[in-house]
Amino acid sequence: MQLIDTHGHVNMEAFAADADAVVKRALNEDTFVIIPGTDYKSSKRAIDIANRYQTGVYAAIGAHPTEVYDEPFSYDMFSMLTKFPKTVAIGEIGLDYSWRELDSDIEGKKKIQKEVFYKQLELARRVDLPVIIHCRQAHDDMLPLLTEFRKTHKELIPKDRPWGVLHCFSGDENLAWEYFKLGLIISFTGLITFSQRWDDLIRKVPEDKLMIETDSPFMTPEPHRGKRNEPVLVKFVAERMAEIRGVSVEKVAEFTTANAKRLFKI
Repeated sequence: MQLIDTHGHVNMEAFAADADAVVKRALNEDTFVIIPGTDYKSSKRAIDIANRYQTGVYAAIGAHPTEVYDEPFSYDMFSMLTKFPKTVAIGEIGLDYSWRELDSDIEGKKKIQKEVFYKQLELARRVDLPVIIHCRQAHDDMLPLLTEFRKTHKELIPKDRPWGVLHCFSGDENLAWEYFKLGLIISFTGLITFSQRWDDLIRKVPEDKLMIETDSPFMTPEPHRGKRNEPVLVKFVAERMAEIRGVSVEKVAEFTTANAKRLFKI
């Protein structure tokens, strides 16, 4: 049974001492990993880790919305990182309006986030890579921005496959369908193992719109809450999704893996 953790930050400080051991644990259980960047340095590290493995480990490169204030976004520097064969996506990118991040100059920071996000969406389409989107307390701005982007770049948006994913999806069913109509899909973390908030949505969503992830080292699923999360634990997300949908875990593994391979072209 093959699984793909579509969002595992093995490039973060939490894994500085044992990143390779963490990756090997996942690969030993036939679990592939997509490692997203949050700034230039972590994006480069994601590629460096992925390059150590012939297959099963891939990188996404991008500037996270909470990492865009201190220095100007360099389109050229990130564009160079897309040339590495192991780079399979632009991410994680997006908007984050949580009060912890916007404790001062709220409108100014929102403006910067939107500008950098838009530049990264343009980069993704120009190099034909999917986007991994982070959205926290910002769907009211996210939807119009993506709608406008899709309209003005329609010649670059693929018609036969999704062009991005809302990672760690936090919205309701109506919001999910708005993103589906834009050609995007959604992904769930270990949150679904200890919260029933998304059960009804997960039951209703078509198979081809779903993926699974860990968001390691965060969002640790039951029965390991309180410990550091890692990619091999994505199996617990798959098991819970199977339970909610009333199907076998093998079935969930089959369609979520197929969706990930299609999105990331791996």
